[in-house]
Amino acid sequence: MSRHETSPLRQSPSLPRSPEGEPVFPEPWAAEAFAMTVHLHAKGLFSWSQWAETLSAQLHKPGRAEDGSDYFDCWVAALSDLIVGNGIADAKTILALQQSWQRAAEATPHGRPIELSNDPSR
Repeated sequence: MSRHETSPLRQSPSLPRSPEGEPVFPEPWAAEAFAMTVHLHAKGLFSWSQWAETLSAQLHKPGRAEDGSDYFDCWVAALSDLIVGNGIADAKTILALQQSWQRAAEATPHGRPIELSNDPSR
């Protein structure tokens, strides 16, 4: 792609943007979700067309935030759908991990990395 062409990703109206209009990750977890998706695709666990279809379904659900602030929430929901749909993990396992991360986040002192080992229930 030349410097003068605009990527389809940059044209997405749902992406969070910087004050300059550039697509950005709103939080570090969103960048990690992005990286995890690319990694699982590279490992052959799903095709990119499968990913695009699943993400699109999430992005077109009613009740989305008008400002696109829930874009990466949709991203994570789509990734979870693919993981469950392709038999990589079951929904119960994903929910248990989400809950564990939440407890770990709540138990982690501000400014420290969140680690599952910080979950008081583990």
